[in-house]
Amino acid sequence: MKSRLPKYCFIVPPRMLYWEERFEGSGARPVAGLDEAGRGPLAGPVVATAVILPRLLSHPVPIIDSKKLSSSRREEAFQYLKALPGVFIGVGIVDQTEIDRINILEATRKAMRLAVEKLELSPGYLLIDGLHLPGVSTPQLKLIRGENASISIAAASIIAKVTRDRIMIAYDREYPSYGFARHKGYGTREHLEMLDRFGPCPLHRFSFRPVRECSSDLTTAPF
Repeated sequence: MKSRLPKYCFIVPPRMLYWEERFEGSGARPVAGLDEAGRGPLAGPVVATAVILPRLLSHPVPIIDSKKLSSSRREEAFQYLKALPGVFIGVGIVDQTEIDRINILEATRKAMRLAVEKLELSPGYLLIDGLHLPGVSTPQLKLIRGENASISIAAASIIAKVTRDRIMIAYDREYPSYGFARHKGYGTREHLEMLDRFGPCPLHRFSFRPVRECSSDLTTAPF
């Protein structure tokens, strides 16, 4: 009798469960993974996500670093994670005005704190991609390239990336001349050309050099 296996099955590598199992095994449960999307763009918000996953050894979609997935694969993984029984997800969003006011590093930390606060289940430990997070009492560990070291951080990277992409696609309808739906606010050649042609719009981060140094007159912008 043939076994009924899904067409695709992502087997979680043991290295991506190591930190979750280590801390949960010592009583610090549940473990939440944190990641962000949008530190580098010239426009739009920074989005952070905290994810507590049920401890599964496989998934029908790849739960890996969002940057390694195509947009369609990210959407599939996003939908799967949002519907997964036993998952807890918190999302924090800090807009471009606040980024300009407090700087992108502090805005990222603020978004992460908001994400943790929005979790419906209080975590016992935080695994954070690349950052130390002041202002939270929960024990934490900064992991460099955390999306490759923790399944929870990988899941957080997917939720954060898709959430932010959707925000930028929506903004593209409000500011259609800049191409936000295509480049999501990153400093691509197309985006820089539109900045030079039209000047910044209210969605841009004026504390970022390419925006700040843009010589175009704001009155020429198409909004």
